[in-house]
Amino acid sequence: MTRTDAGLRRSLGVRDAVVVGLGSMVGAGVFAAPGPAARAGGTGLLAALAVAAVVAYCNAMSSARLAARYPASGGTYVYGRERLGAFWGHLAGWAFVVGKTASCAAMALTVGAYVWPEQAHAVAVAAVVALTAVNYGGIQKSAWLTRVIVAVVMAVLAAVAVACLASGRADAGRLDVGLAAGAGGVLQAAGLLFFAFAGYARIATLGEEVRDPARTIPRAIRLTLGIALVVYACVAVAVLAVLGPVRLGQTAAPLAEAVRSAGVPQLVPVVRAGAAVAALGSLLALILGVSRTTLAMARDGHLPGALAAVHPRFRVPHRAEAAVGAVVAVLTATVDVRGAIGFSSFGVLVYYAVANASAWTLSAAPSSRVVPAVGLLGCATLAGALPAVSVAVGGGVLAVGAAAYGVRRWWAGRNGA
Repeated sequence: MTRTDAGLRRSLGVRDAVVVGLGSMVGAGVFAAPGPAARAGGTGLLAALAVAAVVAYCNAMSSARLAARYPASGGTYVYGRERLGAFWGHLAGWAFVVGKTASCAAMALTVGAYVWPEQAHAVAVAAVVALTAVNYGGIQKSAWLTRVIVAVVMAVLAAVAVACLASGRADAGRLDVGLAAGAGGVLQAAGLLFFAFAGYARIATLGEEVRDPARTIPRAIRLTLGIALVVYACVAVAVLAVLGPVRLGQTAAPLAEAVRSAGVPQLVPVVRAGAAVAALGSLLALILGVSRTTLAMARDGHLPGALAAVHPRFRVPHRAEAAVGAVVAVLTATVDVRGAIGFSSFGVLVYYAVANASAWTLSAAPSSRVVPAVGLLGCATLAGALPAVSVAVGGGVLAVGAAAYGVRRWWAGRNGA
């Protein structure tokens, strides 16, 4: 294993990077996202999945090209800074850190709600502390735990798909791809589903901890996205075939309801346990991603410089990880943010819009600009199609970030920095 000049250790290969990405992409979202998406898109759910997949593919390819060129911690924060200017990098980093910190708290509370509903906040805080400790011990420990989590979740999802499709209650007629909800409903559903696909960003934010990043990161992103697309498609077809779009949109626990309706109620506790494990995997990957972006922003002075420290033994951004863990623990102990993070979807789409705009500048060849152009247009379209409250709150969060950047520049100019 080698170390970078910045102090982080390059120890992740393709397999580890894929596992980290899957830990985020095939997380709690696959257990919860089909319901809201079906409510918005109706019979157009599968069409919405296809739209989300196209946008995710474009974003993944743009991220892969950029990560190969700039294999540093921070992901799109670094790409925007290097290709578009400091402001756009700051805005992307701000959207990611603020939005994903709230997502961390929501995911921790989801773990608590599944494991011990009466003590959800206490369980959530314990989960945050435990996973922060795992991350503190080094990236390989995090990758090992994520590997176990992904294996458990994949086994549960396979059991759900087989139980639904092999039951006598699956009806291919429920897979009708009509667009009764209209284009607006399909796009809104695609925006909700896209949020679950966004985990491949975690691979890019770990750019300094991957061996041979120019080769490893693009391969890992493509493999992760391909596996996740297959998993989501199989699960969506299975639950749709049993429940249909109307019932699917009415349930808060679509996979549990699907196996119950398929005549296999004994799988319901297994699905609930799988959802809890998946939420742990998402939380672990989120803490990894947020801490690495925090590290990159601290190096450039957008966040306190102390957060840029790297542990001399474990070679991880230990202060950034501890700070993220502390903030998330306080949020989970005091506030229920599960219903108040719609802006996170908006922030993710803005984050990838900056990534696509950055990839656009890599080459003047028209053939090289098709993918980032489609990705940028897709991100803007899906962001605008989200519920109005998500757009409003997300816009407000971005405005605060832009104001913070302006104040910092003004203060630096005033003091001759």
